[in-house]
Amino acid sequence: MTLGAMGTMKTKDKRQSTRQRWGAGLLTFVFCLLSFVFVLIAGMPWYFAYGSNMQSATLRGRRGVAYARALPARVPGWRLVLDKPPLISVGHGFANIVPDPDGEVLGVIFELSDDDFTHVELTEGVRIGNYDVVDVDAHPLAGEAPIRARSLSSPRRDPVLRPSVRYMTLLIEGALEHGLPDDYVAILRAIEAVEESAEAAALRPMIDRAIKRGG
Repeated sequence: MTLGAMGTMKTKDKRQSTRQRWGAGLLTFVFCLLSFVFVLIAGMPWYFAYGSNMQSATLRGRRGVAYARALPARVPGWRLVLDKPPLISVGHGFANIVPDPDGEVLGVIFELSDDDFTHVELTEGVRIGNYDVVDVDAHPLAGEAPIRARSLSSPRRDPVLRPSVRYMTLLIEGALEHGLPDDYVAILRAIEAVEESAEAAALRPMIDRAIKRGG
């Protein structure tokens, strides 16, 4: 093979390599563009919170989960209970919703990114059986059309457990922050609660580090 022919082959190889790089870059651009368009059309997922995550200081502050919008809402067909045992026993019950055809639970729907909802799932123990993800129809209290949202529920209950006073304070603060009706806040205030256990107080710093995004 002559030197000229070898040079021509190298030039062709460079051109082919350049075209391949351009092609790969174009495919990446198209994929990103389509993903952006999908988000615009479908919107970000909504998450219905009914427990301590109603409080911005917990969801955004403690967990590091940002949200685009927050709307007070009601969800028919479910009922709030506060007797769910945690993964590590601390002597208290935590918020949960259970199916009830005659029930209704109030809370807040948050518009999150997929990554943020994945963080909620991770830090609420969905992957290890602490909660299950359920779809609910949330009706904004302002009268807007129902919004399909994701929420968390568990079949695990212990009727002996009571929530702590500290935990109920977070629920009440979240309800007040987002303007839930006074009668619902009164129901939360009337729920029997007990003083926080030493075990719960001792575990909190470790849990805070574990659930904080980037922690």
